[in-house]
Amino acid sequence: MKIRIKRVYEQPDKNDGRRILVDRIWPRGLTKEKASIDLWLKDIAPSAELRKWFNHDPGKWDEFKEKYLAELKGNSEQVRLLKQELDKGNATLVYAAKDEKHNQAVVIQENSALFRG
Repeated sequence: MKIRIKRVYEQPDKNDGRRILVDRIWPRGLTKEKASIDLWLKDIAPSAELRKWFNHDPGKWDEFKEKYLAELKGNSEQVRLLKQELDKGNATLVYAAKDEKHNQAVVIQENSALFRG
């Protein structure tokens, strides 16, 4: 099964399956109902320090990926929780970043083998 990703501001649809928010901060301007989130794994998101350092700068993307993967490897409880959710069936990781190519959901998707049981 492929991990799907999409911006939380996009319209939820039936193909999303379980919608898992992978941001540390709740998306600005969205109610819980409108976001249609099934699970918020805020502690799987990059640390505040890493997020602020990266600041969605594509020039830092490769280094961000390395640092974030290192954080994930030290975050076994959150990784285990995500694995459990993905094992239940279709799931979409949602995020608030405007940049659809440079965010933590992309890193998780590109490294999906880490999240398979």
